[in-house]
Amino acid sequence: MTDSPAALLTIAGAILLGAMSPGPSFIMIVRTAVVSSRLSALAAAAGMGVGCMIFSVIALAGLHSLLALVPWLYTALKTAGGVYLLWLGCRMLFRRGDSAGSLAGGVSAHHPGHAFFTGMATQLSNPNTAIVFGSIFAALLSQHISPYLYLVLPAMAFCIDTIWYALVAWLLSAERPRQAYMQYKSRLDKVSGLVMGYLGIRLILR
Repeated sequence: MTDSPAALLTIAGAILLGAMSPGPSFIMIVRTAVVSSRLSALAAAAGMGVGCMIFSVIALAGLHSLLALVPWLYTALKTAGGVYLLWLGCRMLFRRGDSAGSLAGGVSAHHPGHAFFTGMATQLSNPNTAIVFGSIFAALLSQHISPYLYLVLPAMAFCIDTIWYALVAWLLSAERPRQAYMQYKSRLDKVSGLVMGYLGIRLILR
């Protein structure tokens, strides 16, 4: 494929499917939405979008090839991301007596800026995403793409991820989901912590 509208639509679909698939980012945004303010949840969604945009820029710059060719760099980034996810999981699993005003990772709900950076860090915790982006671009775009795509593709990645996670955040920050969460808060926090920790360990060992 060349850099045609059909190729761009296919890339957009792949990015959307990746955003919709369950993973650390989804867990983080869901928990932020139900325990924090709607503003903080939307800020976290914007952070997810920025993380996705950064990965698309890395892929367009060809740095995903560097990660594949330099094993120690890839392993270091992957391990750091896995440790971060494991840390988030442990915070969810072992924290006691936290109020409904705390984010995943223990960030105050009254600081949307912290939620933004937590969302971005969670999105950036898996360097595999950069390689996936590179593979998608290589498969669907020509070798020498039009200069405007260096702006369009990152902007598209940002918009798709941000809109999807903002929709999730908006829906789950309503009063009914909050009340349902608070009824089973302890159990849900433990399940979320275990899943997040598992994903972190899996990323380290993969």
